[in-house]
Amino acid sequence: MRFEMSLFFISFLSLVVILAMAAPHMTDFQLERILADRGTIQRHIKCALGEGPCDPVGIRLRTLAPLVLRGSCPQCSPQETRQIRRTLSYVQRNHPWEWAKIIRQYG
Repeated sequence: MRFEMSLFFISFLSLVVILAMAAPHMTDFQLERILADRGTIQRHIKCALGEGPCDPVGIRLRTLAPLVLRGSCPQCSPQETRQIRRTLSYVQRNHPWEWAKIIRQYG
């Protein structure tokens, strides 16, 4: 149960960040540029937590994130799934306070 919860939150954050970055088909290079932009990451984390506004990509992310976290996102391409996992891992390592809030909110 604890592992599933962690996986859910990791996938959720990754999806939030990736989908909030505009293009549904983002390159790995674009993702890395987004992850390097602290302001953009903060904006998407606030969207995920319901503490700030969401753009259309953020709304899609909030919809799909629970599916990705549960390990089943039929709407997600393999690339999106991989990028979401990359993003969640990044948030978990680099934004531990926000990560803890996400775990509390969605756990």
